[in-house]
Amino acid sequence: MANGQWYPPEWPERIRALAEGRLTPVTPRRAATVMLLKDTDGAPAVHMLRRRASMAFAGGAYAYPGGGVDPRDDDRQIRWTGPTRAWWASRLGVDETSAQAIVCAAVRETYEEAGVLLAGPTPDTVVGDTTGDDWEADREALVARDVSFAEFLDRRGLVLRSDLLGAWTRWITPEFEPRRYDTWFFVAALPEGQRTRNASTEAESTVWIRPGEAADAYDKGDLLMMPPTVATLRQLRPYATAADALAAAPDRDLAPVLAKARLENGELVLSWPGHDEFTKHIPNGGAPA
Repeated sequence: MANGQWYPPEWPERIRALAEGRLTPVTPRRAATVMLLKDTDGAPAVHMLRRRASMAFAGGAYAYPGGGVDPRDDDRQIRWTGPTRAWWASRLGVDETSAQAIVCAAVRETYEEAGVLLAGPTPDTVVGDTTGDDWEADREALVARDVSFAEFLDRRGLVLRSDLLGAWTRWITPEFEPRRYDTWFFVAALPEGQRTRNASTEAESTVWIRPGEAADAYDKGDLLMMPPTVATLRQLRPYATAADALAAAPDRDLAPVLAKARLENGELVLSWPGHDEFTKHIPNGGAPA
């Protein structure tokens, strides 16, 4: 492998089945992930987790904290500050209820998987240290879905700080995958006084790494990643601070990126529009090139 792109051995057959009409795409589930940044000397670092090697999906791959929307993320309005739900609906290209759910999922998953909470007791404050036993009990209750995020915020007297997030990009899992997600990627800065930790049951380790260094390691084949992760790392590379990246977020194009498979000269070609580096050519009966 010339780089660290994750490419499951079952993909070629699934792609052929889709192209031949033998496979019906499943509906993608809404999801959110957060590229959490902190400033270092000369460039921000991004928080990444390494998925457990034993996992069936992308085992051993590096990714960001994130996950699917909890149905309760949009069942009632939550304590909220920052841009309105209507603003987020316009920005994300969805209705207001879905906008709340996606933003809520981004904040909730960051807390569940990294221990970082983008919320505060007032609209212009953020909680500090969230590592005490009482915080851990609340985090575990969220993970177990014993309480909703709205209930958690109410119990703590907190408001979600949607102004601390910047919508960055949107990727949809290819149609030939059995588990599909429609994922919005966000950027956020690590709040002062908080620190990350490996709180995810799906991760075996975590790391703070500069986007350029992570992308270089992928190019060398040292770090395994999926296309959206590599693409966003390259996009973050030019920014000197976390604030610079957040300031750039409102101008980012959120048109969804969806992989396409086509037949061409007797082989299957898998491509991600706008991201030519991930194109794969699959000879009839052969392995991807």
